[in-house]
Amino acid sequence: MTEQNDPPPTARRRFFGALGLAAVAAPAAAFEVDGGTGGLPPARESEAEKRKARYRETDHVRAYYRTNRY
Repeated sequence: MTEQNDPPPTARRRFFGALGLAAVAAPAAAFEVDGGTGGLPPARESEAEKRKARYRETDHVRAYYRTNRY
């Protein structure tokens, strides 16, 4: 039998290494050094907004329930 000296698949390893680095760096890029969001105001709810009813059964919701028999 002949012995084959195949080079290791370094291109694949570099690709997956870069993919892992991108997965970590992408969320970190959304924030600035001080933890801010780049001038976007934070989404904060007032006490009245926290207590208000959020679910509304509108016409299209009723139609969905009717067609799916919920």
